[in-house]
Amino acid sequence: MRHPLKFSAGALLAALVCSSAAHAQSGAAKGAHTDNVNVFVGTGGDGHTFPGATVPFGMVQLSPDTQQRHFKQGYPWAAGYRYEDDSILGFTHTHFSGAGHSDLGDILLMPTSGELKLEPGYPERSFSGYRSRFSHKDEHAEPGYYAVKLLDNDVDVELTTSERVGLHRYRFKAGATPKVVLDLRSSIYDWSGKNLWARMRLRGSDTITGMRETRGWAPGRQLFFAIRFSRPIKRHQLLNREEGVEYKGFAAPGKTAFDKAQVEGKMLEAGLEFDGADNAPLLVKVAISGVSEAGALANLAEMPGWDFDAARAHAHEAWEKALGAVDVDAPAPMKREVYTALYHSMISPSLFMDLDGQYRGPDHEVHLAKGFRFHSSYSLWDTYRALQPLMTIIQPEQRNADIVRSLIESQKESPWGILPVWQFAGIETWCMIGYHAVPIIADAYMKGIKGFDADEALRAMTASAEYGPYGGLDYYMKLGYVPSDLEPEAASKTVEYAFDDWTIARMAEKMGRKDVAERYYKRSLNYRNVFDTKTGFVRAKKSDGQFREPFDPLAANYGSDYTEGSAWQYSWYSPQDNAGLIKMLGGDAGLISKIDQEFDAKVDPEVYAHVEDISGLIGNYAHGNEPSHHVAYLYNFAGAPYKTQGRLNQIVASQYADKPDGLSGNDDLGQMSAWLVFTSLGFYPVAPASNEYVIGRPFVERATLNLPNGHHFTVRARNFSPDNGYVGSVTLNGKPLSRSFIRHQEIMAGGELVFTMQATPNTNWGKAPADRPYTQTAY
Repeated sequence: MRHPLKFSAGALLAALVCSSAAHAQSGAAKGAHTDNVNVFVGTGGDGHTFPGATVPFGMVQLSPDTQQRHFKQGYPWAAGYRYEDDSILGFTHTHFSGAGHSDLGDILLMPTSGELKLEPGYPERSFSGYRSRFSHKDEHAEPGYYAVKLLDNDVDVELTTSERVGLHRYRFKAGATPKVVLDLRSSIYDWSGKNLWARMRLRGSDTITGMRETRGWAPGRQLFFAIRFSRPIKRHQLLNREEGVEYKGFAAPGKTAFDKAQVEGKMLEAGLEFDGADNAPLLVKVAISGVSEAGALANLAEMPGWDFDAARAHAHEAWEKALGAVDVDAPAPMKREVYTALYHSMISPSLFMDLDGQYRGPDHEVHLAKGFRFHSSYSLWDTYRALQPLMTIIQPEQRNADIVRSLIESQKESPWGILPVWQFAGIETWCMIGYHAVPIIADAYMKGIKGFDADEALRAMTASAEYGPYGGLDYYMKLGYVPSDLEPEAASKTVEYAFDDWTIARMAEKMGRKDVAERYYKRSLNYRNVFDTKTGFVRAKKSDGQFREPFDPLAANYGSDYTEGSAWQYSWYSPQDNAGLIKMLGGDAGLISKIDQEFDAKVDPEVYAHVEDISGLIGNYAHGNEPSHHVAYLYNFAGAPYKTQGRLNQIVASQYADKPDGLSGNDDLGQMSAWLVFTSLGFYPVAPASNEYVIGRPFVERATLNLPNGHHFTVRARNFSPDNGYVGSVTLNGKPLSRSFIRHQEIMAGGELVFTMQATPNTNWGKAPADRPYTQTAY
């Protein structure tokens, strides 16, 4: 949302409980971790999350869509569902969690009884189509499960999933004739020409297969499906609703829609009727594939039988195991916020591979994953900052290796020969800037994660960093910056490229590739070329070497000098070399003063209202968008961790809450949530690939990381209370810790980090230069 969430200071640990209707619904599985997840967080405001069923990193995200709007009006419905709506369009099988742009919403199913209506109708007009009103009091959701009563259609719906299969259970009123609409016409971020082609085929009496190719965010994306019903289809209509088709070819067998075995076209729909004499529930399995209908049919084997409760239990167990990576002890509101954030951190990247290992890559060809599981859905501009570093702590090495392998294979299969920028369904979208697959690979390598070829990885990284046609890289390599008169968003690109270059240097240095390391360490200092020491801001520079004039540090617009931000949000972006930033700002006091100015500024929210991604404002600090995420931690680099602690108190209290609009901006496939997970534990990865986490303050009384290597790392806060917002002292494994950072290997070795909290700042802890976090150049 465009305006910051506002809560009183006591809200940090106060009772902010949003009741999901019927939480104790009959048959609901119980678990210590899943009970603390509120899947509705982010479904209001601009969080863009969905409430439906999925499993950790699953290929299927089965969820209700309340509207599928034209893309120009679709931003509020980027995940298909908004908590404020009171009717459901249908249930679709693919969704992003928190994306700032969108697509998906594939394979819409809607159960109904009574008259079969083939048009969706209107949200404001009940019974105008197959959409149905619902009430939140009749709605229940938990990790891996969703249920709702469709009031107009008089059907109780339950949803659960495995990795590749969605399972529906429909209960109709006694005596009703069960009917299901299958609609392939619309999708999230829709437009009139989005469907390029589709197919539906009736196979036997209980199965329908098909595909749809769309021209959306990922152009030419193909998705195949296999739908199997628990009872035979009694009557069917297969329809192509296209109008004005100039060339129709010759008619296939079947005089009417009721006796067609297959239909192809751009606007396909099916009306299905079943025998309901026994009043038993109707179950529906939907398997998806990026490869073929045969692949989707084969993927149905992932969920044998028709035991819905068993499938639900398996999804529940998968989430219990994943969420069990962290045991949290905190007051109820914060505990729920942390577990909800942890849940949202483990939806993407998502599996995108059939049971036999086949997947469709960025070249639109079918490939075979050998020795790894192919993942896609990479919002890399966001997730390299905290989400992927979090995965190196809480996920098994194999998951991290799968992600790195997927990125490397994508580079080999890319027609451009570069790593993904913003990829989903294996296809490149060219959204956002940077080559941020690079820090993800470097971070994994620096942390000792195995399972991929380092030489192959380094080649992929340098190929991406040296591909001149991409984003002004040819100018960057020649001039040492991206010129604003030749390339949009030039200031942002320069500083982000410089950080990515530093991560290449780090990995190359560890590999003994001194030539590569030297070249990229030099490139990593290019951020200085666009920093104006006279104004104290990162500024766009023209090809003649002059800064662009006139200059307004509040100016922000799409296609301007900055990416979804202004100079105020981007002038802090040199996480690899904060000592260099401090020098350019005149020393420690200069950095501290400048950050204070950012947070304390009196800013009219309308200044940024035209840029929908700039949200969660505290002065000019915009927590709802990623460039600001590390800024509060920068005080540590100037020897003032107590200032970091104070700002974190401010951010956590105002930007997160246990309610539908409890995220101040898009969750961005888990990055907003990963920030909260790290911050709640008391540390944050300011510079991935440094192997260091900058210490803030904990927001939980106790948390134990149950590490994938079998060790346990506990964070404990003594004197924990709403009044004690500052760190008095810290110990690591019983010994005083004077430095304001902790190393990755110290966490993975297991142990205990203890904070002693107090009401007043300790201005001496972490002050000495020797106790400050890593930076490329000396303090």
